[in-house]
Amino acid sequence: MLYGALEAGGTKMVCAIGDENGRIIEQKSIPTKTPEETMPAVIEYFENKDIKALGIASFGPVELDKNTPEYGHIQETPKLRWSGYDLVGTMKKALNVPIGFDTDVNGSMLGEATWGAAKNLSDALYITIGTGIGGGILSGGKIVHGMLHPELGHMTLVKAENDTYAGKCPFHKNCFEGLAAGPAIEERWGKPGKELSDRSEVWELESYYIAQALANLILITSPQVIILGGGVMHQMSLFPMIREKVKENLNGYIRTEELNDMDRYIIPAALNDDQGIMGCIKLAMDACGQK
Repeated sequence: MLYGALEAGGTKMVCAIGDENGRIIEQKSIPTKTPEETMPAVIEYFENKDIKALGIASFGPVELDKNTPEYGHIQETPKLRWSGYDLVGTMKKALNVPIGFDTDVNGSMLGEATWGAAKNLSDALYITIGTGIGGGILSGGKIVHGMLHPELGHMTLVKAENDTYAGKCPFHKNCFEGLAAGPAIEERWGKPGKELSDRSEVWELESYYIAQALANLILITSPQVIILGGGVMHQMSLFPMIREKVKENLNGYIRTEELNDMDRYIIPAALNDDQGIMGCIKLAMDACGQK
């Protein structure tokens, strides 16, 4: 049985076909330009693929309440041409199949919970640190939504004493995303992160902010595992630095088996950067009642 997967990102739309085992059969990347430029190519990809349902995990914020007229719409976003765009309605009209819909990071959390590092766990965090910062929360075996959906990247952080950088986020300068996302790294240091791998001071500061955010989230959500993905986390030297600083932040207040084994508690994504697409497959399966 075939399912469609659309990981709608701010930079690219990844379209894929997969099966009920999470296997990705084929995929294609389409640049995210304006809706008028991008969506015809997305629709064309899925036409005549004989999919049973489509799962969409989108950049946002997005409206997830099925009881509102705006369900499936992208809300106010820095990608201004996409603000208010009816993503679910457009795909439903074009393909006439059941559609599962969630945020991009919730999709990644769902992928990891179904086939990856959070499989068989009831409580977990997935955080992506890249062009932006966002996170999905698995609590009691379910993805957390609430009044909208969590926006973990916009929690306010305490700035490091020696950090004079104002912050990149246009809404709140000293939030997690404003201080630690890829564009903040590039603006603060004058180069993208991939060109700064040998600059220890860059990653000391980056790990300071990531660890502070994770300590807050541990205290709030009590996850059994924390999974970190996104382009910034390809800097693997960050992981031991983050783990040590999380310990310092918690200062022995919480004592659990998980926190005693930080190497298995704060970990990289397990699905070879396909967690988002695999989460979309699960969204599609759930949309048509397939468990």
